[in-house]
Amino acid sequence: MSRHDKPRFAHGLVSRRNMLKGSLASALTIPALSPTLASATEASEKDNIDLSHQWPFYGDHGQAGVTTPPQRHIMFMTFDMTTPTQQALQILLARWSAAIAQLVQGATVGTVEPSRIGSVGTDTGEAVGLDPASLTVTIGMGPSLFTDTYGLAAKCPPHLRPLAALPSDNLQPELSGGDLSLQACADDPQVAYHAIRVLARIAKSTGTAQTRWTVMGFGRASAGKGQETPRNLFGFKDGTRNLVEAAEFSQHVWIKDGPAWQQEGSYQVVRKIKMNIENWDTDRVSDQNQVFGRHKLSGAPLSGTHEFDPPDFHKQDSEGELVIPATAHIRLAAHENNQGVRILRRSYNYTDGLNPYGQLDAGLLFISYQNDPAHFETLQRKLGASDALNEYISHIGSGLFFVPPAAKEGSYIGAALFS
Repeated sequence: MSRHDKPRFAHGLVSRRNMLKGSLASALTIPALSPTLASATEASEKDNIDLSHQWPFYGDHGQAGVTTPPQRHIMFMTFDMTTPTQQALQILLARWSAAIAQLVQGATVGTVEPSRIGSVGTDTGEAVGLDPASLTVTIGMGPSLFTDTYGLAAKCPPHLRPLAALPSDNLQPELSGGDLSLQACADDPQVAYHAIRVLARIAKSTGTAQTRWTVMGFGRASAGKGQETPRNLFGFKDGTRNLVEAAEFSQHVWIKDGPAWQQEGSYQVVRKIKMNIENWDTDRVSDQNQVFGRHKLSGAPLSGTHEFDPPDFHKQDSEGELVIPATAHIRLAAHENNQGVRILRRSYNYTDGLNPYGQLDAGLLFISYQNDPAHFETLQRKLGASDALNEYISHIGSGLFFVPPAAKEGSYIGAALFS
C-alpha cells in the first residue's frame, strides 16, 4: 500500500495541499495585502516544504542525501556485521537497496497486515498514510568491511581508515565506529524513523547485522542552496558559508579519480558532539559572539553587518585588537585560513533528554562529506586545539564511512565492489 492511498481528509484534518488551494481561491476575493501583512506572508513562506516531494534512489552519480538540500529531520544508525561473509554483505546491501527504493516513493516494504492468519507483517506500518516527505537514505561502508574477510581488501578506498586521534576527543566506544551506516533524512520525523526501523529489521531478520549506535536529530544545522540558514542549539546560525554549488561539490565532495566503483562516491564523517547548553546559557551574549566570531541575532561576522558579508580577518578595533578574535570559531574553520580546505556540512541538532545531573543532554550530530577525510582532520586539529568553543563542547561519538555512488536501476549500492 502506498502512503499516497490515504484520504486527503484523514482524521478530520484538512490537508496542507487543500488548505493552500483554499487560500489561493480566497485571495481572489479579498483586497491586496498591506505591506506589513505581505512581509509577514513572505516570512512565513521561508523554507516551505512539500511533503509529497520525492528524491529518486537510483541514479548515475552520487547517492541521494549527500548534496541533496538538507531535510528537517534525521535518523542515523550504524551496524556491525554478525555474519562475516561476502555473500551476507551482498545480500544485505541488495535488500536494503530494494527497500529504500520503495520507501523513498512513499510505499510500504511488503505487507503491513498479511491476509494469512498468524503471519508477521514485513512493514511495521507507522508510515502508512504519510507522504514521502523528501526521504533520502544514504548507505556508508566502514573501514572494517574492506578486509580479506569480505574479499574487499584490494578495493579499500585510498583514504578510508579510522580517523586520527584529534584534540577535544572524548570518544565513547559505544558511540563510535561501525561496519555500516544508514542516514535517513526527511521532512517528517516519523518517515525518517520508519525507514531506519524497517532497514534495521531487515538486517536482524536475515541475521547479517545488528545495531551499534544511533542518533535521532531534529532541526537541521546546515543550509543547502536556497535555504534559510538554520540555528544550532547555542542559538547561532550554522552553515552560513556551507558548500551549495555543483562546482563546489565537484571540487570538494565527490571523488573524481580512481577506479569506476569509487567515482562519484564520497567520505562521510560523523561526530556526536555534546553541548554544555546550561553553562552556555549563563554566559554573556557579547562573549558568545566572540566565541563564534558572529553576531547571534543577525549571523553577521563581527567585522560586518550582514550574514553573508565575507569575514575580514585582518580588521582591528580602535585599540588594535582583532575584531574577529584569534580563537573565534569562524576564523579557525575558514577556508581562507586552511589552504582552501572545505567540507560539506550536513548536521542536525539532537537531544537525549536529561543527563544524570538533571541537566539538558543535547548537542550536535555533526555530519560532513568530503573527497578526503584528511580535510576534516585538518580543520578539527586546529579547532580542537584553539577554538574558544571547546569550553562548551565535547566530541563523544565518531565514525568514518565510504559512501559508494548511487545504484543503477536493477542493481544495488556497492555492487561494483564485488565484480
